[in-house]
Amino acid sequence: MASSSPAFQNNNNDTIQQVNEGPIPLDQNVLQKHVAFFDRNHDGLVYPWETFQGFRAIGSGLLLSFAGGFLINVALSRKTRPGKCPSLLFPIEVKNIQMAKHGSDSGVYDTEGRFVPSKFEEIFKKHAKTHPDALTYDELKEMMKANREPKDYKGWVAGYTEWKILYDLCKDKDGLLHKETIRSVYDGSLFQRMEKQHSEKKKKK
Repeated sequence: MASSSPAFQNNNNDTIQQVNEGPIPLDQNVLQKHVAFFDRNHDGLVYPWETFQGFRAIGSGLLLSFAGGFLINVALSRKTRPGKCPSLLFPIEVKNIQMAKHGSDSGVYDTEGRFVPSKFEEIFKKHAKTHPDALTYDELKEMMKANREPKDYKGWVAGYTEWKILYDLCKDKDGLLHKETIRSVYDGSLFQRMEKQHSEKKKKK
């Protein structure tokens, strides 16, 4: 029998239930699944307005959503469209998202966009010193610093931005970012649950 996983919370102290979905297949490109949430019309391309819509769907503010829609697409579009002319619409091709993988990261996604369990567990073995299955903000900063590659300034900024957004959106009331929360963002399931919760919250108003 599978044991139930702990709940986690966003920064509004709303509980999001973690669903036990079983192990992530090693041969599955979960990075594509992670990004596909933002492909709102399911055509294999993510445009800036879809990235904006995705951020809004999970409860992000207007400023963060606008910034995300612009900066993410500008940074990733050309990398995911090898051999094609640059487009002023800055589409991201979901099938090629592994080509946009930046340096100075955790290594939990390999070069093919697959989930690497040993690298995921390594995050907590090395950096979760206060709680075995969660990271404080200071521990998160320590992890980002440890992942830095020399002079990889773009990777440093990209890594910081991704983790800071995740922490701000999903830390619990004690300022902890839980292991199951982090795992669910890697496999793409976190965004769907946050969208559902945000939608239900809006209906109650």
